[in-house]
Amino acid sequence: MKKLLLVVDYQKDFVDGALGFAGAEKLDGPIAAKIAAYRAAGDDVAFTMDTHTPNYLDTQEGQKLPVPHCLLNSEGWQLYGQTGVAQDKSRDMVVCKGAFPSLWLGNWLKKQGYDRIELVGLVSYLCVLSNAIMAKAALPEAELVVDASCTAGPDLVLHKHVLDLMEALQITVINREV
Repeated sequence: MKKLLLVVDYQKDFVDGALGFAGAEKLDGPIAAKIAAYRAAGDDVAFTMDTHTPNYLDTQEGQKLPVPHCLLNSEGWQLYGQTGVAQDKSRDMVVCKGAFPSLWLGNWLKKQGYDRIELVGLVSYLCVLSNAIMAKAALPEAELVVDASCTAGPDLVLHKHVLDLMEALQITVINREV
């Protein structure tokens, strides 16, 4: 079975930077441990990185969310903490994306033919959800899994609702608090 761990946008600006929120930093150890476990099993790891340019405020997203963040090569664009250290730049696929989902990622996943894709990272109800849907469209028969203990969002109500929504979309949610 071909497996992938997809670490979605676990970047400094979403943890303790421009769009950071309390609790996001607590995901770092568990995500880094999951990366190590996937590697130990011989499975693949890939990262998405929200990536914007200096004209961010002129974009549609910038008009709706007027907080510059994840500007290419800035400190806030970097992967956070142990997760960043765990990245193997010679081995891991990195997808820099300028929108919530990545069509490029969907096309790449389709070519790879994964049987199981597990998603972790931030923000649960934006980039994690949209990239899970992109993965589902690319590989409709692959098992999609979201580890609820390794994703979060600043709005706890939206976070809970998106976990429900993902289950309705036939995405398996594991490690969910009862």
